[in-house]
Amino acid sequence: MNTPLSIFLPDNLLEHFFLSSVYELGEVSSKQMIYHLNLTEKNSLPKGYISTDYESKGFYESKIIQDFPIRGKAVYLIIKRRRWRHKETKKEIKSDYSFIAGGSKITQELSDFLKGTNKYS
Repeated sequence: MNTPLSIFLPDNLLEHFFLSSVYELGEVSSKQMIYHLNLTEKNSLPKGYISTDYESKGFYESKIIQDFPIRGKAVYLIIKRRRWRHKETKKEIKSDYSFIAGGSKITQELSDFLKGTNKYS
């Protein structure tokens, strides 16, 4: 997605998430300003599933991931991933981000989180 916001966010992130809010906060101990960018996964059922069989069941707990600084200010991405539940079996599913490769120009921590490996938990 080629928007002004995409200059500041990891490549292709806005294809799957939308920016729900941005906060500029001061860090008390170092007096450094930081940005909190809240990203929410779009309400799109993962590919390969039938939308009438599943219902959105909210979100998993948000994860906070430090990204590259912007203009000398620390940047934290607060990411909310959706979950869906099969109406009959009650089995939960989430989007598969295993397509994210090492050369995707996003932090390894963000890549691992989106892939579901959570190596940095």
